[in-house]
Amino acid sequence: MIVLYTDFGVTDPYVGQMRAVLAREAPGVPVIDLLHAVPDFDIRAGAYLLAALAVQFPPQAVFVGVVDPGVGGVRRPIMLRADGRWYVGPDNGLFHVVARRARTVEWWSIDWRPARLSASFHGRDLFAPVAARLARGEAVAATACEPDMPADDWPEDLPAIIYIDHYGNAMTGLRAAEVDRDAVLAVAGRQLQHAPVFSAVTPGMPFWYENSIGLIEVAENRGSAAATLGLRLGDPVELVI
Repeated sequence: MIVLYTDFGVTDPYVGQMRAVLAREAPGVPVIDLLHAVPDFDIRAGAYLLAALAVQFPPQAVFVGVVDPGVGGVRRPIMLRADGRWYVGPDNGLFHVVARRARTVEWWSIDWRPARLSASFHGRDLFAPVAARLARGEAVAATACEPDMPADDWPEDLPAIIYIDHYGNAMTGLRAAEVDRDAVLAVAGRQLQHAPVFSAVTPGMPFWYENSIGLIEVAENRGSAAATLGLRLGDPVELVI
């Protein structure tokens, strides 16, 4: 399967253009639209969110990841193979957290180029065709490399809001597995208690819980935690043990 993960949104033609290439280059291969609402241009948020989402997919899945504000610039196009899954996209840190958490990792700089390559749409002209070749089991001209590391020191888990869904639930970059359920989450000047599910608290009450992909999420029973608390992408959070 081929998995699309971008900040393109769904109201513009960009996703459709990529899917058209995949239909032509890899007919019959399932294409999954994982997410096209990665926070705009936010490579770091996209990296932590992708690492949480990707583990649900089987080995041999081919991800096309495009959060690429540097498209057409000096950043390289790369392929990563991590724990059997392929990731195709820009060498800008988007796959950094996936690679850090993987048991087996191999990086390549993509040497192949199409006959036509738009300076502003590598997702369609370069990454999608490469993903199609990988999904077909074909080799892609590439050179083993070491990726460019993010300029800033990214922590193992990111204590910040990285995604807000349409309900107003706010995902953080913190994995919940090792966090004591008695811990208090400090965010936006409030201290929130843990609850296992929405129905465990009264309507209108914000709380934190472990969401379905293993991240700490700020939520509100039958309401928008983002609106109630005034949350924005990038807002810091802190665990108070």
